[in-house]
Amino acid sequence: MLRFGTAGIRGPAREKVTPARCLAVGQAAAADGEEFVLGRDGRETGPALADAVAAGLESAGTRVIRIGVVPTPAVAFASQGRRGVMLTASHNPPADNGIKLFDDGVEYDREAERRIEERLETGTEPAEWGRWEDSIERDVLDEYRRSVREYAERFGTSTEGLRIAVDCGNGMASLATPQVLSDLGASVTALNANVDGHFPGRGSKPTPETLADLRGFLADGEFDFGIGHDGDADRIVIVDGSGEVVHEDTILAILAERYVAASAAADPVVVTTPNASGRIDERVEAAGGRTERVRLGALHEGIARVRREGDDATAVVFAAEPWKHVHPALGGWIDGVASAAVLARLVAEAGGIVPLREPVSERPYRKVAIDCPDERKDATMQRLERTLPERFPQAAVDTSYGVRLEWPDGSWILVRPSGTESYVRLYAESEEIDPLIEAASEAIRRAVASE
Repeated sequence: MLRFGTAGIRGPAREKVTPARCLAVGQAAAADGEEFVLGRDGRETGPALADAVAAGLESAGTRVIRIGVVPTPAVAFASQGRRGVMLTASHNPPADNGIKLFDDGVEYDREAERRIEERLETGTEPAEWGRWEDSIERDVLDEYRRSVREYAERFGTSTEGLRIAVDCGNGMASLATPQVLSDLGASVTALNANVDGHFPGRGSKPTPETLADLRGFLADGEFDFGIGHDGDADRIVIVDGSGEVVHEDTILAILAERYVAASAAADPVVVTTPNASGRIDERVEAAGGRTERVRLGALHEGIARVRREGDDATAVVFAAEPWKHVHPALGGWIDGVASAAVLARLVAEAGGIVPLREPVSERPYRKVAIDCPDERKDATMQRLERTLPERFPQAAVDTSYGVRLEWPDGSWILVRPSGTESYVRLYAESEEIDPLIEAASEAIRRAVASE
């Protein structure tokens, strides 16, 4: 049975995201709308899988607009007023591929994904032969890039003369970020900026290790800052002018504070995730806003919840998890290209990355993965809901999304099961992080080992 994960359906193209399954997903999704846009990233398996999805949609009586090889945010942008399908495995290895579905610019929520899963389980039939549709081709890249540029121009100042190095990782950012930044007036040097589904330049997941060439390039001191993207351009990593990666939550805090300060709403809200740093809450509160948290991979659901529960004074001004940002005034999708453009304007206004970071309290932050067999995860988390508060009785406890403990000095830990690997993940932030990590890790290992 094909199941949706935290970011659509993703896995090896020969075993999981096969042409047969893509055809079935297309037929299952067709019941949701009369028209779908269809895009893909540059992976070798993309053309065949796109044909399969298109065949499924068309044979079920749905019109298909093919927009070709594009960033995931461009598919979301083009899905406004209709539905959308993006074929991408994001930062996964080259042999993988994936399916992500959109409704009016927003990723499918859990309810919509379960609806597709149910149809896949029961099976679908093609429409009557006379109702089969055809596909048309459309170019949306220019329109998408223009929309991002015009949005970014609302913030900061001109980037004329700003020197930026962009590592596109042979992914879809090659078609958007250098072009948008250049249109904004920046002097851009692009690395790995040819689309190649083998990702020959570096691994498609931007990490301090895979961005070693970019970091070395910046260390020479000729650039104001650098940008690294993942395979489909929804994720962004920022590197300062000396070649050091800026912590993802610091970038989130910078953007969140700016969006709150710029909002005219009486109740500006930033949606983030349980593993996000307290530095975000501090900057949002300082600007006059508040934060709300939602499970990882569900920013769109958190935005919808806040809007549903709020009143006329409430406005979601920003939503983000580490390296993945939603700019609600632009649209309801995660967009690394938009983040690059807005940050460039803010860096230009501040005179560099360093002045932007100065107001942010950057306490030590660490992530630890602790081995836990998949079949033991539920029992382990049930034990930790009891044993972690006993081990740390002075902390406030929240079990909404794992087990999160917070202390009055701003320290916190979060423990949650990995959704993709055989680990329990521990996140911690504290000025005294080493003893906190040691004590929490020991409590987790005991919970995993308990019968």
